[in-house]
Amino acid sequence: MEAKIIDVSGKEVGQVALPEGIFGHKPSRRFLHEYVTVYLANQRQYGAHTKSRTEVSGGGKKPWKQKHTGRARAGSIRSGLWRHGAIIHGPRSGYGSHLDFPRQKARLALAQALSARAQDGGLICVKELVLKEAKTKLMAGMLVKLGAEGRTLIVLDAPSPALKRASKNIPSVALVLAADVNAYEVLKCKKLIITQPALEKLGARWN
Repeated sequence: MEAKIIDVSGKEVGQVALPEGIFGHKPSRRFLHEYVTVYLANQRQYGAHTKSRTEVSGGGKKPWKQKHTGRARAGSIRSGLWRHGAIIHGPRSGYGSHLDFPRQKARLALAQALSARAQDGGLICVKELVLKEAKTKLMAGMLVKLGAEGRTLIVLDAPSPALKRASKNIPSVALVLAADVNAYEVLKCKKLIITQPALEKLGARWN
């Protein structure tokens, strides 16, 4: 599979071979849905927290003796059955806040997401992204020339303070390094812009 390489003005300057192991997969909606579900679940913050018997203040003394009182047995006034006691089966911060997803499956999900973008025409390969000045107007003009409309993800090989500053005021544009890109970010965008050095660095992740 090959893709054309363009410059910042939108002119074709060459061709590049897309690695078959990354861009040659057949996307599975069920598999990608599983990845996105786990990814979003791990991004949530579970702040609600109720106290268990060990966390409620008081209740260290047995309220009455075990037998011969005519009342039911009780070991603490902070039992979940008592008023002002613990909460039974209440929400706990941190509980269930992380779901495991094997690294190999996450890498396969990324490959399928990249393949989906390459197959639907959302992949744009650029030789390099350079701005004369870190200005939003220049960044917006460059995106128009590249044909990047709507939500756009730009994959770079190294951090670029100028591009980061220029795209800061464009809500539909996000920047990410090739070493950090994941399947959710790729699926979320409509256009995926990747520089040629970033493409080579991305291929190194599969070696």
